[in-house]
Amino acid sequence: MYTDKVMDHFSNPRNVGEIENADGVGEVGNASCGDIMKIYLRVEDNVIQDVKFKTFGCGAAIATSSMVTEMAIGKTIDEALVLTNQTVAEALDGLPPAKMHCSNLAADALHEAIKNYKEHNA
Repeated sequence: MYTDKVMDHFSNPRNVGEIENADGVGEVGNASCGDIMKIYLRVEDNVIQDVKFKTFGCGAAIATSSMVTEMAIGKTIDEALVLTNQTVAEALDGLPPAKMHCSNLAADALHEAIKNYKEHNA
């Protein structure tokens, strides 16, 4: 059902935690499945230096959160905004159709954190 990459990111999630005094914080949730994701950003010179996440949800939600943090580190804000639910799912070698909504949350949480960062650094 799940790819090896999904299982790896679920079993060994990267970048779990929170960043104190983060430059940007984004939180999203899906009431129908109960998944909630919160992403924290540390940004220097318009480049994402660190990303942490806290997720309450299924294995796919944890895996997509982990993957999106890995994909965002080192990218500029504009480069990170290009990440989508589809690019996250592809980086995990796919998700079951019933779990695609979870990858939407990971990208959305990242975009919300970037929006929050921009609001405070306009």
